[in-house]
Amino acid sequence: SMQRRLNRMLNFSHDDKLLASIDVKGFDPKEVTVTVKNGKVKVLAEHEEEHTTARGKEYNYRNITKEISLPPGVSEDEVTYSL
Repeated sequence: SMQRRLNRMLNFSHDDKLLASIDVKGFDPKEVTVTVKNGKVKVLAEHEEEHTTARGKEYNYRNITKEISLPPGVSEDEVTYSL
């Protein structure tokens, strides 16, 4: 459903204007880090899984890294984000 899909998107806005939308499906909210500095929004999502198989341990690692420049005239403290 549309609502479920929206819940898996990380949205950035400034004064209700959408700056970016990033699909973070498969990541837990606590695995997503957002920093705003030097006029840029940086997003890092990291997920690691460990499975024990007959051959030993297997690791599954995924990450997303995005960097978005703030538009001119937008201050860092105006940026909000939601998951």
